[in-house]
Amino acid sequence: MDRNIIHFDLDAFFVAVERRKNKKLEGIPLIVGGSSRRGVVAACSYEARRFGVHSAMPMYLALQLCPDAKVISGDMESYSEASHQVTNIIADAAPQFEKSSIDEFYVDASGMDKYFGAFKWAVELQKKITKESGLPISMAMSVNKLVSKVATGEFKPVATKRIAAGDEQGFLSPLAVDKIPMIGKQTSSFLYDMGVRTVGTLREMPLKFLTSAFGKNGISLWNKAHGIDESPVVSYSEQKSISTESTFEEDTIDVKRLKSILIAMVEKVSFQLREQKKLASCITVKIRYSNFDTETKQVHIAYTSSDHVILRVVQELFDKLYNRRMLIRLVGVRLSNLVHGNHQIDLFNDTAETINLYEAIDTIKHKHGVEKLVRATTIGVSRRVRMEMNMFKGKVSRAVA
Repeated sequence: MDRNIIHFDLDAFFVAVERRKNKKLEGIPLIVGGSSRRGVVAACSYEARRFGVHSAMPMYLALQLCPDAKVISGDMESYSEASHQVTNIIADAAPQFEKSSIDEFYVDASGMDKYFGAFKWAVELQKKITKESGLPISMAMSVNKLVSKVATGEFKPVATKRIAAGDEQGFLSPLAVDKIPMIGKQTSSFLYDMGVRTVGTLREMPLKFLTSAFGKNGISLWNKAHGIDESPVVSYSEQKSISTESTFEEDTIDVKRLKSILIAMVEKVSFQLREQKKLASCITVKIRYSNFDTETKQVHIAYTSSDHVILRVVQELFDKLYNRRMLIRLVGVRLSNLVHGNHQIDLFNDTAETINLYEAIDTIKHKHGVEKLVRATTIGVSRRVRMEMNMFKGKVSRAVA
């Protein structure tokens, strides 16, 4: 039995939500992002994209390309509410689905052809989402997640596409290599330098050569070039929080050491946020004194996944909490009120330089490990403390949506 994997992708999601609120924004070049000259583009309409504007572009450059564009600041709460609305519509209809980001979903419709046709069902669900939410959405179906995702990207907006089983390589072959998910600028640039510009050319490269050039990622490149992707649709559940904490071998009153540990914790949980494409708006700091009294303080902030924003709040909360000057046996940090969203989505008023810095940091951490790149102030944090923090990496509370 062939797999039927459907990819749903909300078209220009932030823009669509803003236009749903204000019909006067229809049909004009629209940019969502920071209004300052050094701000960045979080999202833009298709009218603006025709001028070369794209997400994560510096705002000053976007306005040079499209000077008539209207710029509005983002409203993450509205986007999260709209995303949740679409999630509920899909959950009511789909036998099994995965929410991969704030505006993307996968549905496993394998076996439906036996009854009434998986593609027909997907088209009907697509129409239902648009009718009930008022948001345009693209859809593509194939035998796996990889091909379906590429197809929605190729045929947007309002795509309705099926790549039949056996046609995966024919569909992918003429596409540029950077159309393949997870092939970033560095990899695509390296491939271009070798004369590999299309997926078809990449598919002709021997596996041995790709593994020699890219290590284990070479296997992934070879599989993707051949349209191979066995990854399952993971049933959706709503993660409520990400937390980490550490109990010390000996109780301490060394504030400098405690703050270094908190910095290391923030680096870890913030990286986890960005890895999971999440943003948080509630930060909690926890301390436990030597007499086992436990105190916590929390604060709500604008949605973020940035180390420097979270760290500033954590330090302020710790200073307010630690007022007894007693020995401490445990400290912890928790991020909650999570929503789906990429790192740059939150930084409406941040700079392109900051975004590029975080992307570079995350690339290094993802490739070589979280502990290979840390702030100088956390170098003294003991191996045991870091091991304890790793133990809490999976300490999250979940509730099925």
